[in-house]
Amino acid sequence: MTGEAIAFYVLAAITLASGVVVVRSPNIVHSAVALIPAFLGVTGVYILLGAEFVAGIQVLIYAGAITVLILFVIMLTEGGTGLRLRQVNEQETIGAMVAGVIAALLVVGITRTGWHAGMGALPAYTPGAIGQSFLGPNLLVFEGTSIVLLVSLIGAIIIARKEE
Repeated sequence: MTGEAIAFYVLAAITLASGVVVVRSPNIVHSAVALIPAFLGVTGVYILLGAEFVAGIQVLIYAGAITVLILFVIMLTEGGTGLRLRQVNEQETIGAMVAGVIAALLVVGITRTGWHAGMGALPAYTPGAIGQSFLGPNLLVFEGTSIVLLVSLIGAIIIARKEE
């Protein structure tokens, strides 16, 4: 096993473990903080793929700004306690069964697929190419995402506002 494979498996384990904490933690603040190692694990995978610029953006935007934004919204809407009541019901059991079936189908699909190594070079993820993509064919999607984030922040402020 190569060092790159070991690094990938370690990063995958960190990402999956913190993802489980995000989903299963009874404290919503702990869930939000557990997003940080998940985002950093994905950043490590980007570095392994040779996309250093995308990894840097992942750290700046997701591990930094988005996590702070999520914590800000939690503090506004939950009064800073971060506590939520976890109710175990039949929907959670059904969800776990559906997730198990999907995982089994993924394992079957991955094991039965003929993987071809060396199908061509990866495209260059340079800052210039990414900027051209954002300001060229993906401009509408990029601007739409910024509007959705702005509207969600305004909505959180309106929900958290105290009536006088």
